[in-house]
Amino acid sequence: MIQIMKANESHVEGISNICIKGYWATYGETHSKEWIERVIREFYNHERILREVTEFNRDWGGYFVAVENGKVVGAAGGGMIDDEIGELFVIYLDPSRRNEGIGTELLNAVTKQQKAEYGATEQWVSVQKGNMKGIPFYQAKGFKFQFEKLRKRIQPILN
Repeated sequence: MIQIMKANESHVEGISNICIKGYWATYGETHSKEWIERVIREFYNHERILREVTEFNRDWGGYFVAVENGKVVGAAGGGMIDDEIGELFVIYLDPSRRNEGIGTELLNAVTKQQKAEYGATEQWVSVQKGNMKGIPFYQAKGFKFQFEKLRKRIQPILN
């Protein structure tokens, strides 16, 4: 049976593993190996995740995990980006566990936190263009496309 709970120190390894597997499954065919490895080093390392399960506030509400038989099978987290606007920042599942309702339960936990604890009346999610694992999920949950944001990476000027 799946349990959804606020993550703690005992979940750090599981969150890291799930986020890494989920990131590879989502972007492995659309992004370079170097890009994926850089993102994983920055966001899904144990030190950062430990901090994110022990230090949370309105801006980062902490991780929620889906646990089955003591093993993390999904993780999600978000925070407030304005007075009444929450955002889902991350949600990943074990790729073999998709379409079981785990993502919905995690999204519901983050949404409940943002509404009850922080007064959110609106919730956003940012999704990379072409993310055909995430976009259909969010649309099915009632998220509506608002706008496309272009990013430009500025390269350092070398002398």
